[in-house]
Amino acid sequence: MSQRGMRTHDQAEAARRGLTRDRAVLAPEERTTLSAADRTRLLDVLTGLVDALYVHLPLKRAMYGIDPVQQLRRLHQRTERLDDEGFHRAVDQVLLGLRDAHTGYAAPPTFRGTVARLPLLVEAMGPVDTPRFLVSKTVPDLVGPVEGPPFEPGVEVTMWNGVPMAVAVRRHAEREPGGRPDSGLARALDTLTFRPLRLGPPPDEQWVVLGFTTEDGQDGEVRLEWRFVDPGRPPDEAPPTTAAALATAVHPERAVVRRAKKLTFNDSLWRTERADLRAGSVTGDPGDGWITGRFQDNVSARTVTVDGREIGLLRLWSFDLADDTGFVHEVVDLLGRLPQDGLVVDLRGNPGGLIWAAERLLQLFTPNHVEPTRFSLLATDLTRQVAAARQNRGLLGPWQRSLSDAIGTGELYSQAVPITPAGRCNDIGQVYGGPVVTAVDATTYSAADLFAAGMADNDIGTIVAVGDATGAGGANVWNTDVLRSVLAGTGHELPPLPEGVGFTLSARRATRIGPSDGAPIEDVGVTGHRRRDMTRRDLLDGNADFLAYCARLLDAEPRTSMAVTWQAPSLRVETTGLERVDVHADGRPITSLDVPTATADDPGVVVLDIDRAVDELRVDGWRGATLAQVRRVAGR
Repeated sequence: MSQRGMRTHDQAEAARRGLTRDRAVLAPEERTTLSAADRTRLLDVLTGLVDALYVHLPLKRAMYGIDPVQQLRRLHQRTERLDDEGFHRAVDQVLLGLRDAHTGYAAPPTFRGTVARLPLLVEAMGPVDTPRFLVSKTVPDLVGPVEGPPFEPGVEVTMWNGVPMAVAVRRHAEREPGGRPDSGLARALDTLTFRPLRLGPPPDEQWVVLGFTTEDGQDGEVRLEWRFVDPGRPPDEAPPTTAAALATAVHPERAVVRRAKKLTFNDSLWRTERADLRAGSVTGDPGDGWITGRFQDNVSARTVTVDGREIGLLRLWSFDLADDTGFVHEVVDLLGRLPQDGLVVDLRGNPGGLIWAAERLLQLFTPNHVEPTRFSLLATDLTRQVAAARQNRGLLGPWQRSLSDAIGTGELYSQAVPITPAGRCNDIGQVYGGPVVTAVDATTYSAADLFAAGMADNDIGTIVAVGDATGAGGANVWNTDVLRSVLAGTGHELPPLPEGVGFTLSARRATRIGPSDGAPIEDVGVTGHRRRDMTRRDLLDGNADFLAYCARLLDAEPRTSMAVTWQAPSLRVETTGLERVDVHADGRPITSLDVPTATADDPGVVVLDIDRAVDELRVDGWRGATLAQVRRVAGR
């Protein structure tokens, strides 16, 4: 493996340990203070963008009875009475009231990219409405000495600074964006011990006192110190003004929390991630443990033995990347190394990222044509000018006509158009032919919401949800850099903002296709076909009960398989569970053949000679009237 870009052991250790609060928090005089002119300019910009570009404005007004535009205008009138911290808090509160994790305000802080962390991971088990809180991981060298029973994975947290844990989580949820109660609580638990400081202030306290109970009923107490860690940017992050940055749907705070957890609990991977990105191909045996390659920050895979049978597990950690083509090809490689008769695709905790990367993966699991999710812009004078701007015509051109038509029709939104072109969602085709179960939870967000919606709406297997549904992030999000780029030349250019100030904004609204055609994802999410609560064994023993449940669902699905080998001129097709194969050359049918009945020992085999030059062969496998398998083979 190339050493270029690899962090040293000492660098990784220093990053993992982090800084104490005293060392991390800068003195007040070192912080940027906004002048009256700065505040006015900032409020003018934000008010105009929320009024004319924020795509969920009609929805949020109707659902929550709020008017953020009026709230920002009123803030103009009282800004002189607020100190600097009070002003930033007031702006943040307006946007927090939208309950939209895509839309937020970043004050000029000293902590951008930093996470305040306690040395443990707390997860919920049991029903969502009456959860219990289990410590699933600790960092022993940062916990320190504990009097009484040992504080270790498996203890149940009962108190937080003297407050019952369930109450503490609910109170923290009030400061977290979330349209549904379960998604707000899930994000609250996620950030209770890993607090991203991009938007909010650091914890007030130096340490937290946790009360806990061991499995055998012993009560104990431990004092844990906050440490401040900087996990760095994702290794393949899209530059801020590229086309990929314009096609992003990510929960920024959840993304930095995910990386802080990686640094804390798997610092060896964190240390090598940039070198791995440059190094190349997938290596290792999925039966021995997790395997991954260039995109180890985003995806890994392994073979899991459940009740005596092997299934594949594809873990999609994040879509926060720039090279969607390289990512998709790595997933193809990983799938080829897994058992082909049952797969769990696990999106739990995935904060989203590049929409292209999420939606292009869908084709790998289905023989059918994939339809991507559609997106709309708010129909305003500003969005019409943005779509018409020269630099935006390539990516926003498909929305331009309907935005212009809305002047006469009075439509609130533009026509719904995919961000990922349908052709790119079908340019590789199916590579995995076994049954698929997709696992989601309330922290599955943004582009991961879109992946789950695509699996459901394109009828690709069963979705199992921990909680009510996915996190419900239904928009393409633009940050300050993207907004500055798309607004250039419109007459509404983004003026220089005070140093360190920024914001993100939901700009294009996602609506579903297929049986849920037109349904929003924002505030609703994607409901699972099945619902499953987490158990103690799940949290402490690698999702043992959860994977066993998924394996039973996989076993209930009909199974077919097809392997295609072409050594010109001979085409060999091996099948199980199929009755007919149709062969197409360069998009034209050339033959349809019945498949000999397969036995337990011998697959059904079809052999065909093709004696002409072909750019691409496509073989369709049919089970009765159902298209069950499709494979494409490059010409030779």
